[in-house]
Amino acid sequence: MYCPFCRHPDSRVIDSRTSDDGLSIRRRRQCPECGRRFSTTETASLAVIKRSGVIEPFSREKVVLGVKKACQGRPVTDSDLAVLAQKVEETIRSTGASQIEANDIGLAILPPLRELDEVAYLRFASVYQAFDSLDDFEGAIEQLRAEHGRLPARPVE
Repeated sequence: MYCPFCRHPDSRVIDSRTSDDGLSIRRRRQCPECGRRFSTTETASLAVIKRSGVIEPFSREKVVLGVKKACQGRPVTDSDLAVLAQKVEETIRSTGASQIEANDIGLAILPPLRELDEVAYLRFASVYQAFDSLDDFEGAIEQLRAEHGRLPARPVE
């Protein structure tokens, strides 16, 4: 770690603390050359492997943008989406992997989105679970109804 004051290529860690969210570490450092102190924040990098093979850093903003499309016209706030993106990142980081497939991120979005809004969940799931027919939608709806203790809707005569 280079000293930001004298550019000496080394520093000594004086104190380390976990941040409030638990996802980063704040370190207090001292330069052995000039004696000045400075702080650093360290986080574990998380990379996304896209379908094209391109690797890019994980972005909560991209999670929010992807889910926002499924939530159009639904009673979902921006703060709800921010919390969802945080849950998704925590789930992914808990696996311990430093790289994750983009499709796995989509699948990690499904459980918290389901809790947030079932219609948005169905919209999003239709893409990430590759719904091919109306039967796929019907199966997902029946599963949601069964979990709520509701009987399947009867056809209108």
